[in-house]
Amino acid sequence: MPTALIADDEPLLRDSLARALQEAWPELEIVAQARNGREALEQFERLQPDLVFLDVHMPGLNGVEAARQIARRALIVFVTAYEQYALQAFEQGALDYLVKPLDEDRLADTVERLKERLDQRRRGPAPSTAALESVIAQLLERLSRAPGAVAPLSAAPPVERLQWIRASVGASLRLIPVDEIAYLRSDEKYTLVAWTEGEALIRTPLRELIEQLDPQYFVQVHRSVAVNLRAVSHLTRGPNETADLHLRGRSESLPVSRSYLHLFRQM
Repeated sequence: MPTALIADDEPLLRDSLARALQEAWPELEIVAQARNGREALEQFERLQPDLVFLDVHMPGLNGVEAARQIARRALIVFVTAYEQYALQAFEQGALDYLVKPLDEDRLADTVERLKERLDQRRRGPAPSTAALESVIAQLLERLSRAPGAVAPLSAAPPVERLQWIRASVGASLRLIPVDEIAYLRSDEKYTLVAWTEGEALIRTPLRELIEQLDPQYFVQVHRSVAVNLRAVSHLTRGPNETADLHLRGRSESLPVSRSYLHLFRQM
């Protein structure tokens, strides 16, 4: 069964594309949805889908920059609201595109081409990606010249990852090594930091912490919870596509919502 990942910063558009694909290609399994290019790369590395549908314009790491990093390993379909980005080279090369709002006939054509390309990949050696990389380079250049364009990935400064978190514990100020943190849980005003030796409350919002932590180890499992994968012991599944994570050395469990359950598909 072929598998696919959808990346778009608009939840309604992600869901709309997923529903349209289910109707046009019932055998296709949508294994994950991502909100931006960074999430798309994280989920791609974990799930290794056959196809990736990428919105061209996403905050942070855009769809074209994400495609540059996965193009050798999956078939790419760009999704865009701007017809000018549907280059003629897409039709001629190893790329395809969809224009928002989705057109049923166009989607049907895309599905047929994708099926053919998947069959070609499975029957013989992988085709050259030179044409694909050339198209991606052209599109990156176009985006960099467009008004209000996001700078190419190579121009962005490297993200500095957190190594320690400062927290007040009683009358003391503790420096908590990030490697020792089991999980982070947010409420309205504070974020709970739980580590091997205890717990502490800090004022930094969870969303800010997530951006500074290594995505290889720290993943969000609920809108208010992020976990250190190195601290996970096992997972128990619940009703309605939910689950609970159990941690090494701690008695509490953490909720995993339906949106994030795909991260633990192999457990």
